[in-house]
Amino acid sequence: MPTLEFTEGDTAEIVLHNQLKESTSLHWHGLFLPNKEDGVPFLTQMPIEPGETFTYRFPIIQTGTHWYHSHSGLQEQIGMYGSFIMHKRADDKTFRKGIDDLPEIPIMLSEWTNLKPENVHRMLHNASDWFAIQKGATQSYAEAIRTGNFKTKLKNEWKRMMAMDVSDVYYDKVLMNGNHLTDLKSIDGKPLKAGDKVRLRISNGGASSYFWLRYAGGKMTVVASDGNDVEPIDVDRLIIAVSETYDVVVTIPEDGKAYEFMATTEDRTQSTSYFIGSGTKQYVGEMPRLKYFEGMKMMNDMMKMNGDLDDMGMNMSLNQMDMNVVMYPEITGEEKGKKAKDNGQPMEHHGENHKMNTDEDPNRYNANALSNIVTLNYAMLKSPHNTTLPKDAPVKELKFTLTGNMNRYVWSMDNKVLAESDKIPVKKGEILRITIHNNSMMRHPIHLHGFDFRVLNEHGENAPMKNIIDIMPMETDTIEFLANTEGDWFFHCHILYHMMAGMNRVFAVDDYKNPELPNKEKAYKMLQRESNMPHLMAQSDFAINGIDGEAMLMNARYSLGTEWRLGYNDMHGYEVETHLGRYIGKMQWLMPFIGFDWRYRKMGMDEHEQNLFGQVNKKDNRAAVSLGVMYTLPMLVNVQAEVYHDGIFRVSLMREDIPISRRLRAGFMVNTDLEYMADLRYILTRHIGIRTHYDSDMGFGVGLSLIY
Repeated sequence: MPTLEFTEGDTAEIVLHNQLKESTSLHWHGLFLPNKEDGVPFLTQMPIEPGETFTYRFPIIQTGTHWYHSHSGLQEQIGMYGSFIMHKRADDKTFRKGIDDLPEIPIMLSEWTNLKPENVHRMLHNASDWFAIQKGATQSYAEAIRTGNFKTKLKNEWKRMMAMDVSDVYYDKVLMNGNHLTDLKSIDGKPLKAGDKVRLRISNGGASSYFWLRYAGGKMTVVASDGNDVEPIDVDRLIIAVSETYDVVVTIPEDGKAYEFMATTEDRTQSTSYFIGSGTKQYVGEMPRLKYFEGMKMMNDMMKMNGDLDDMGMNMSLNQMDMNVVMYPEITGEEKGKKAKDNGQPMEHHGENHKMNTDEDPNRYNANALSNIVTLNYAMLKSPHNTTLPKDAPVKELKFTLTGNMNRYVWSMDNKVLAESDKIPVKKGEILRITIHNNSMMRHPIHLHGFDFRVLNEHGENAPMKNIIDIMPMETDTIEFLANTEGDWFFHCHILYHMMAGMNRVFAVDDYKNPELPNKEKAYKMLQRESNMPHLMAQSDFAINGIDGEAMLMNARYSLGTEWRLGYNDMHGYEVETHLGRYIGKMQWLMPFIGFDWRYRKMGMDEHEQNLFGQVNKKDNRAAVSLGVMYTLPMLVNVQAEVYHDGIFRVSLMREDIPISRRLRAGFMVNTDLEYMADLRYILTRHIGIRTHYDSDMGFGVGLSLIY
C-alpha cells in the first residue's frame, strides 16, 4: 500500500474504497486521533463491508515514523499495510539539524507466506511442527543424541515443554518495501556519495517476525523510536519488534561501493537487504545458525515443574538481558566441535567473546557485556525532552501478567483471553501506570492505541516515549501515560496470531459516545468472539487393516473431539469415541470431559472381555456415556481416566508425535481394557505422511496418513 506523508498541522482525509470480497478497516498505528478514527472493527467502528466507502479524517498533531494496516482478521499478513510519515515543520523548535534535514527513505519490513493466513493460524493452534521442519529446528531425539544433548531433550519433555524456537512461523520470503533486494543509488534524483548520511525510517509491518538490523558500512545511529525523537546513539545492531518503528542514520564510507543494510528474521531463516551507494557490493554477512539445544538448556533451567518461570534473581527488564544470547554463536561462541563456516563473506565479529559461567555470572544474558558488539536495548533510549506527566494528576496502577500455552497456542493476560474480560474503566485525566510481567517463554510486543507511553528507565525525566514495548520472557517493565483522550482504546500483543488468540484488553476512557457504533455492547461481544474463534484439525490414516483418525474443534478453553477406527470386516469392527471437554488452569494440563463411546465387532483379534480391574467389558456391541478427565504428565504423556454409565472404569496412557528424527514421529496408547497401539509416521508434506502401526484390535497396518 502507498506511503502516506503529511506535515504537522495538516488535516488527513483518507478515503477507503473496499473492493475486497470481505469486510476491512484501516488502523493508524501510533497516531493521536479521535477514537472513532482509530480503525478497529467492533471497537471504534463497524467493519467496512465489500463495496462500501469509508472516510477517515483527523488532524495531524504529531511527527515521526509510523505506519498503518488493516485491523480486520488476518489481512495484515497478506500485505495490507504502508508507511505513515509525519514531518516536522521547518520552524519546529525540536527540529534537529543534521538529522531532520537528511535525505530519507521509508522502509517497510514484511514477510510473505504462500499459505493462507487462516491455515497458518489453524496450524499454530493444532501444534503442527511443519514450520519447525521447514526451519530445520525440530530438535528431535536423533538430533539430541547426535549432538550430545539427549539428557537435555529428556529434561525438556519431562517439564512438559515442546521444542525450543524463537518465532512461530516459517516464511517463504521477507521483504523491504515489497522487494527482497533493492539498490539505493540515489534519493530524489541525487546520487549518493562518500560521506553522505541517509535516514532510514523503518517500520516492522511483519505479522509475527522480529528482525535483526545491521549495516555493512559501520555503526548505525538510532535517532527515533515509535515516531519519537531519542538522543542519538550508535549501535552495531538492533532488533526491531513486530509493529515497532526506528529511525536510523547510516553513513556511506567510500565511493565505488554499495553497503548492505540487512534485516534478518530473529530465527535467522530469511533476510532482505538494501544496498546503499553505487559500486561493488559490501556484504554484512549472514547471521550464523542458532544453537537450539543451548536454548533448550536455558529453558530447562528457567521453567519450573508447575509451568512458572524462574528468573534466578536477575530482575530482567528493558531488553537488557536476552536469554536467547546463549544461542547466538557470534556472542557466546560456536557449538562444541563446530567451527564457523567460511562462506566468503565477513562474519559478524567484534572482539573476544566473554566466557560464560551460566551459574554465577550476573551478565550471562547481557549481550553488551559478553561481546564488543553493541546491541540496542530500551535502557539506552533517552528522550531529548522532559517527558514527565502532570504531578497533580491522579494515578491508577495496573498490573498484567502475560500468560500463554504454546502447546495449544492460547495467549492471554492474567490467564484470561479477551472473550473472558470486560473493558477496563479509566477516568479521563488519570495517569495509568502499568507494570507488565512476562510469564511465558515467548516475547510479546505490547501496543497501546491512541497514546504514547513513557518507558520508565534510568533516564528519569527524559524517559523515552513509545507506543510499543517488547516484553521478553521473565521481564518486568513499567510504562505510564496520561489518559487525556476519551474512547475505547485497544491494548494488545501485536504478534498477529497472539492477538487473534486473545492477548488483548480494552481501556475505556470515560463513556465515549461513538457515532460509528450504534450498539457498543453488541459490537464488543463481536470483538471478543473474533479473538476466540474455534479451530479445526483432522487426520485420518488409510491402511491395509482399516481406517482410523480423529477430528477436533477447539477454542481457548473447549475441545470437541472425535476418534474413529473403521475395520474392513466385522471381525475388526467399528468404533467411534467423542469427547467434549474444558481445559482448566493456566497451563491447561487438565481437561474434564463428557464422552460417548460406540463400537461394534464380532470377536476381534484380541479376545479379552475383562479389563484390568476384573470388570466385564462387552466390546462387541457397546454404546456408553462417560465422565472423565485427561491430564498431561511429564514427558507430554496424557493420562485419561473415565467411568461409563454402566460402571466400567478405564484408564489410558497415550502420546502422539514423539519426535524421533526430523520427519519421523512415534506414538503409543495402552489402557486398562488391555488394549494397546504403537505407531510410526513419516512426514512427507504438510498434509501427507506414511504411517505404520500395530493395534491390539486390528493388527498390523501400513498406509497413507492425511492431515488437515
